[in-house]
Amino acid sequence: MDLQSLVDDAERDRIAKLVVGAVVHDRGRVLILRRSLSDDFLPGIEELPSGGVEAGESLMEALARELAEEVGWSGPVEPDAGFTASFDYVSGSGRPARQYTFGLAWNGSPVVLSGEHTGHRWIAPGELGATDLSPESRQTIREWAAHTAASGV
Repeated sequence: MDLQSLVDDAERDRIAKLVVGAVVHDRGRVLILRRSLSDDFLPGIEELPSGGVEAGESLMEALARELAEEVGWSGPVEPDAGFTASFDYVSGSGRPARQYTFGLAWNGSPVVLSGEHTGHRWIAPGELGATDLSPESRQTIREWAAHTAASGV
């Protein structure tokens, strides 16, 4: 996966904000988080771990930082080979944003949430109907599940 080409594509498309996310998975189940009700952007919804890329950060540096902040991840971030999903949306500040989401096997450590989230759970892709994930997050999980089934991971 050529991460620089992802950044270049976003710049070419005049995307103002880059966001990274992860389909964190363990034995076929995916980690989803519940946003705090006091959050200004999409309060209370369920989502994949994700967050903005800061100035000077690479996509993987941002992903490692966001996972550490949101779920207490420590150690290396090694995305699944061959899987990257993306979608565009308008950020809370009104800027065009693109989220690149990578698959990532859970490292087994306890989930430790930041104040940005009030809960978490593990779901199977077949349980998407019992969530309030955004359509984009649902589609990303479906794409991950299809990739996993096709690649035999």
